[in-house]
Amino acid sequence: MSRFRRRYGASPLHALAHLAAFALAGFALLQLVDARDAGNVLVWFIGAVVLHDFVLLPFYSGLDRAAQAIGGRVPAVNHLRVPAGFSALLLLVYFPLILGLSTPKLERVSGAPAGDYLGRWLLITGALCAGSGALYVVRSRRAAAKRPPGTSAATRRASS
Repeated sequence: MSRFRRRYGASPLHALAHLAAFALAGFALLQLVDARDAGNVLVWFIGAVVLHDFVLLPFYSGLDRAAQAIGGRVPAVNHLRVPAGFSALLLLVYFPLILGLSTPKLERVSGAPAGDYLGRWLLITGALCAGSGALYVVRSRRAAAKRPPGTSAATRRASS
């Protein structure tokens, strides 16, 4: 028992509860979609996991580390994360419309012409980045105004 706890990190009951929860979630998912498409759902899920874990996670982790390395009085990392995160979320939700993949189907179902989703997404992304950049400039100027002239952060740390 202690060997299992050391290797797994929790009790066997914890592992059993998670397996049961995954089985229940899988059953619920199969009830929502047609059971004949269970193989397609499984392939999609495995593809999504592989794409995220082996492609997207290293990519955005590298971008995040590069953003954290940007120096300055005010850390820039969150001023980059927030607009990028919202833009990525919008792209994830609306990618068929942004890429024009479901335009005919949308027009047929809704009866309304599809708009220029790519242009709108780019406009929203630009506005988010511009707003975040303006906020970064304001915060940087306020931080520079609070610091006495001729002192740097390293000087203040050494003197305290």
